[in-house]
Amino acid sequence: MKRESEIGLLILRLSLGVFLLLFGIDKLVAPHTAAAVFMHYYGLDVVPGVLVYGAGLLEIALSLAILAGFWKTLSYGLGLVLHAVSTLVTYRELLSPFGENHMYLAAVPVLAGFVTLFLLRRHDVLWNLGGGRATGKSA
Repeated sequence: MKRESEIGLLILRLSLGVFLLLFGIDKLVAPHTAAAVFMHYYGLDVVPGVLVYGAGLLEIALSLAILAGFWKTLSYGLGLVLHAVSTLVTYRELLSPFGENHMYLAAVPVLAGFVTLFLLRRHDVLWNLGGGRATGKSA
């Protein structure tokens, strides 16, 4: 793969990793908000506490694995699934994207980014702990 593509994948991985990292930190900093989101979108009536903090810590761990390019198939795949679920539960807002719902649209290109990173994971070879040069096998 050309150097420009490798740099593009690095930028994509770092930006998606930071994206998830910020949402993980948000669960630790504003657990009441996260609990309200869990209730509204997932129907989970959780007390801001262990479950929210646990979800935040797991999301931070996942984001760090993505940032490091570690266990690419697993970490990129989990990031993709996590964001796909988060995007799909906002389908009402996505189907009515104007006015106060317009910010939900940002989830769609982020989802495309996760799909792209997952599909091209074996070519993501710069600055990662997941292995060296691309081969014919998936990382």
